[in-house]
Order: sequence, then structure tokens, then C-alpha cells
Amino acid sequence: MDKLSSFFATDGVDPNKVPKRTLYTGAKMPAIGIGTFGSDRFSGEDIAEAVKGAISVGYRHIDCAAVYCNEHLIGKSLQEAMQAGIKREELWITSKIWNDMHGDGDILLSCAKTLKDLQLDYLDLYLVHWPYPNYHAPGVDVDSRDPHARPYIHEEYMKVWRQMERLVEMGLVKHIGTSNMTIPKMKLLLRDAKIKPACNEMELHPHFQQPEFFKFVMDNGIFPIGFCPIGSPTRPDRDKTETDTVDIQDPVILKIAKRLNVHPAVVCVKWAVQRGQIPIPFSIHRNEYLSNLMCSVVDPLTEEEMKEIAGIDKNCRLIKGQVFLWQGAKDWQDLWDLDGKIAQ
Repeated sequence: MDKLSSFFATDGVDPNKVPKRTLYTGAKMPAIGIGTFGSDRFSGEDIAEAVKGAISVGYRHIDCAAVYCNEHLIGKSLQEAMQAGIKREELWITSKIWNDMHGDGDILLSCAKTLKDLQLDYLDLYLVHWPYPNYHAPGVDVDSRDPHARPYIHEEYMKVWRQMERLVEMGLVKHIGTSNMTIPKMKLLLRDAKIKPACNEMELHPHFQQPEFFKFVMDNGIFPIGFCPIGSPTRPDRDKTETDTVDIQDPVILKIAKRLNVHPAVVCVKWAVQRGQIPIPFSIHRNEYLSNLMCSVVDPLTEEEMKEIAGIDKNCRLIKGQVFLWQGAKDWQDLWDLDGKIAQ
């Protein structure tokens, strides 16, 4: 077997059979991707190797971010995949601008560095990672605070968005989008944007379904990308609290997993794809990321099972974002505009 043909797994999934989501531009985005946030638990080399393995078994959608500090390694994996015969246009590559790069010129610099690290000429999707410029150093404690942190200021965000729109006009980015937003913030952006977001990345799993926000983005032609689709058991310890629930231990999820003879995590991913969001489960383990992809093409959940899972929503947000709070904020709930108003 030659070097090129040996790249592709014999037990993988045909990428053409993986469901696609058609964005408002007409572009087709794979309905499941692989995440690359190592949750402070895995090395960049491990994650880059998982990306290479994921592509070999049929993934074509890779979700990256500058702050994950591994794009330079993932770029090598993407190059190896393309050298093995995968065309650039077959891949969907997402990245995100980090909070400390919200300045006018910094956005272009950040995008340019990401493109250099990933060894690409363009990104399929570029997201504003958080709607704040508030910074936290990698690995800091949950009680850490940026002394310069401030609440959401729409005029500042629109300066960021105008630069994101410029990246589209320059051809460096095909689509732009948002992440960790709320309905009140999205309403302002949709009012003022020249190029509306194609996607919004948000926490979505059976115990945190965000039905109101989910409907809002779908109604506005914006696809929700769901992070933590299985409840993120390997998320950083700083993001864990005593009140957190565990999706893969829910009796409904366990019952369905038993019927399908699969791991409960697979049920969560399958539910996400069938519901219409775009899950980006993370794993460095081949059997896990292959199972996650396989579940998008075989053994669909029944209508009754989908209804059962809809009934186990516990409104349990796992990624609360405490490190982004500003002086004067009451607690992490101020980040999420729970009363329908933007907290100041």
C-alpha cells in the first residue's frame, strides 16, 4: 500500500453520507465536526494526531481556535491530509479570534496568524470567540479576574464585526459568526451587521438545550454549532461546580444507549445531529471519534426517543465563563442576560 492510500481508514465513514447543513450563502457545512479544545488535559501533539486520524475516518469539519494554542500543529495534519489527496474545498475549517485581539488592526493580524499556523489560504468560518475583550491567562483559577474587564459594549463589538466583515470582503474568510452570545446581543448585531453571522457556536447538550435561543438563531437563518455535546466530562476543573449534572448518566440516555448497544455519549451526539445543531465532540481516542461520526449515518433515534430527550433538559450550563466577569458584576449569570437585558 502506498503512502497516500494508507492515510485513509478502511473502517471509516464515507464523508458524502454525513449530513450537511446548507447555510444562507448556499454553502454546505458538515453536520458534525471534531473539536480541538484539549481542556488543559491533552497535548497539542495528541490533538493534532487526533485531527489527522479523524480526517482519515471521514471527518471533514474541524473546529479550531487561536486560544487553544495548537493550530500550528493542526496545520501539519491538514497538510498531510491534503497531500494524501483530500482537496481543500472538501474540508470545513473553523477558527476563532480570541478576546485579547479585539482591536481594529489586531483582528487582521490574528486571522493572518491562524491562516499561517493552519497552512491555509482561507477559513470556511471565523468566529468571535467571546463577545467581550476580557482576557484571562491560560490555566488561571476560576476566581481570577482581568482588572480591565468590562461588560458588553455594543459599539465596541460592532468595531470587531466590521473588521470580520472586511475579512470576508478580502477573501480570507468565507463566513463569519459568533460564539457565546445571547438573544439580546444577537438582536443588536442582526440590526447593525452588513454581513450577518452564518453560525453561532453555543453550549448545547441534552441537559442544556437552550430551546429559546436555539429557535431564535434557526429562525434567523443562523446555524447553531453545539459545543460540549456530551456534557464535556473532560472540561477544565475550574469549570466544574457541585450543581452540575452529567448527561451520560441520565436514565433516558442510558436506556437509549442500551437499546442501540452504544456508549451513552453516542446517544447525545446522535440527538444533536437529528435535532439540527452541528455538534463538535472532542476526543483524541480513535474508537470514540469514529463512533461519534458513525452515529450520524446509522441507527437514528425514534421520534419518541427524541421527545424523551427533549424532556430531560435541566438548564444546566457547564461553561459559565466566570473568568470573564468585570468589576461590579454580581456573578456568572450576568454574562448570559438571563432577564432578557444586557447586564452593565
